[in-house]
Amino acid sequence: MSTFQELGLNDDLLHAITDLGFEKPSEVQEKAIPILLNSETDLVALAQTGTGKTAAFGFPMLEKIDVNSRTTQGLILSPTRELCLQITNEMKQYGKYCKGLNVVAIYGGSSITDQAREVKRGAQIIVATPGRMKDMISRRLVDISKIQYSVLDEADEMLNMGFKEDITDILSHTPEDKSTWLFSATMPREVARIAKKFMDNPQEITVGNKNESTSNVSHEYYLVNSRDRYQALKRLADANPDIFSVVFCRTKRDTQKVAENLIEDGYSAGALHGDLSQNQRDLVMQSFRKNQIQMLVATDVAARGIDVDDITHVINYQLPDEIETYTHRSGRTGRAGKTGVSMVIVSKSEVRKIKSIERIIKREFEKKDIPDGMEICEVQLMSLANKIHNTEVNHEIDQYLTSINEMFEETSKEELIKKFFSVEFTRFFNYYQKSKNLNVAEGSRDGGREGGRAFGGNSNSTRYFINVGEKDGFDWMKLKDFLKDQLQLGRDDVFKVEVKDSFSFFNTENETKEKVLAHFTDFKHEGRFVNVEVSENRGGGRRNDRRGGGGRRDDKRGGGRRSDDRRGGSGNRSDRRRGSDSGSKPRRSDSDSSGGNFSRPRRSRR
Repeated sequence: MSTFQELGLNDDLLHAITDLGFEKPSEVQEKAIPILLNSETDLVALAQTGTGKTAAFGFPMLEKIDVNSRTTQGLILSPTRELCLQITNEMKQYGKYCKGLNVVAIYGGSSITDQAREVKRGAQIIVATPGRMKDMISRRLVDISKIQYSVLDEADEMLNMGFKEDITDILSHTPEDKSTWLFSATMPREVARIAKKFMDNPQEITVGNKNESTSNVSHEYYLVNSRDRYQALKRLADANPDIFSVVFCRTKRDTQKVAENLIEDGYSAGALHGDLSQNQRDLVMQSFRKNQIQMLVATDVAARGIDVDDITHVINYQLPDEIETYTHRSGRTGRAGKTGVSMVIVSKSEVRKIKSIERIIKREFEKKDIPDGMEICEVQLMSLANKIHNTEVNHEIDQYLTSINEMFEETSKEELIKKFFSVEFTRFFNYYQKSKNLNVAEGSRDGGREGGRAFGGNSNSTRYFINVGEKDGFDWMKLKDFLKDQLQLGRDDVFKVEVKDSFSFFNTENETKEKVLAHFTDFKHEGRFVNVEVSENRGGGRRNDRRGGGGRRDDKRGGGRRSDDRRGGSGNRSDRRRGSDSGSKPRRSDSDSSGGNFSRPRRSRR
C-alpha cells in the first residue's frame, strides 16, 4: 500500500494528516486521490460507508482550490444534516494549515441568514443538503456558477430520499466544464442515470464488488415470531453486555416507540429520526458519541450522519424496504479497520429476504439462536467478573476497610465471592428463570404482525370481542395501546388485534382472562359502556358465537367517536418483576429511571 506522501499531497495536507494520526491511505483513497490530483476528470467511486470516502475527495479538492480567492470553487452535496456537518468538520480538519480556507455548511434546521452571511464572507467550499441549497439558490443567497468541482456524496441515498429533482436543479446552475465526483456505496439504476446525465466519460473505481459488504462485518439472523421481536432485541442486548449499537427501524413511529420501550425497561437508549428538532438530534448524537447511549434506535435517513468508529453491532429490528439499504446499515459497524456484527431479527415470512441480501452483498448470513435465559445469566456474570478483575483499586476506599473487614470477619472468601456476585446475578436469574424459548424453526408457522400464533392454533390464549371499532377512532395500534393501558399489561401481552367498523377482537394469555373480564364489567369510556366478552372468533373477520361474560352489553352500540387521537401512554412496567420477557428489564436499585430521548447509562460499558 502507498503512503500519503507517495500519493502526491502537499505539505499542508500531510501536516494535517500527521496530526489526525492517519498512517496509510485506505483502498478508496489510494485509488481515487492520484486520479483526482493528476487529471481534470469526472469520477464514479463505489465504496462502502466507513472506508474513508470523505478524505478520498476532500484531499484532492483542498489541494486544487485557490484559498486566496473568495469565489466558491467546490460544492459537496450530502443527504442529511448530520452528514453535511460531519463532512464540513472533516474538511476543516484536513485543511487546518491551508491559510484563508473557509468551508461553510448549508443545511435545514438552522438560520438561513447566518449561513448566507458565512457564504458571503468568501466560502471556497460549500457542503450542503439539497433542499436548503436549492432554497438559497432561489433566493440568490449563494452563487455556484463558477465552481470547478462538485461532489455527490452518498448519491444512492440522496436519490432514495427523493432528491433527484433538487440535484438536477442545483447542478443546472453550475458550469458544464466542472469536474463531478460521485461517491456511493451502491450503484442502483437511478445513480447510473445521474452519472450518465451529468458526467462526461467518468473514470470508475470500485472497492470490493458493487454493493458488496465489507469483509470486516459478519452477518447473522435470528428467526422469531413477529410478536417476540422486541423481546429478542432485549435478549441480544443482554447477551452482549458491552454492546454499542445502532438499531434500525423502518418508520419514525417505530423508532420512537422502540427507544421509549428500551428506556422504560432500563436500557441506555435514544431515538434518532426526522421528527426530532435539530437541537434534539444534536443532543442524542452527542450522548451517543460520548458512549452515554449504548443503543441508538434510528431510521435509515437519520443514520446517514452517524460517523462513530467503535460501533460494535448493527441490529436490524426490521429489514429495510429496499434491499440495497441493508448495505448502508451494515456499514455503520466494522469501520476504520475494526470488526463488527450485523444482526437481523426476522419472522418466518422474511427469511426469503435474507437470501436476496446475500446475493447482493456477496456475504452469507449465519443463522443463530436467540440466547436463553441461563446463557444470558452466565454472560452477565462473567462480564461482571472481568470488569471487577480489571478494575484499578481506588485507594480512597482504604479508610473504610476496617469497618468492612469487621462486617465480613466470619465470612469465608468463597462465601464472600458468592454474596458479592449474587447481587448482580440474582437480578437476571429472577428475570430470566421462567423465560420462554423465542426461537422458531424455519419450517414452522409465524403468526404475522400481531403475534406468533395462528388464530385458534394455540390453547394458551383467549380471544375476546369488544364493542368498539374504526368508527370510534381506533386502528389496531390505538386499540392495542388502549387495552394495554387499561389492563396494565406489557406491550406484547395484547395481540391478534383485529379492528372492524363497530367492533374488534383481541387476544391475551389465558392467565389474564379473569383480569380482562373483571376490568370491563360495567366499564365506561367517554360516557358509553364498553363491553368485552370471550369470543369464538378465530380471526375470520366475522362475529361468531360469543360466549362467556365480561360485563353488561351496550344496547346503544355505536356511541360517539373518540374525541382524542390518543396513542396510549407508555405504562410503567419498571416496577413489575415477572419471570417472563414481557416485563421490564431488571433494574439496579440505584438506577436512573429518567425518560426522554436519551438516558444516562445504567451500567459501565468498559
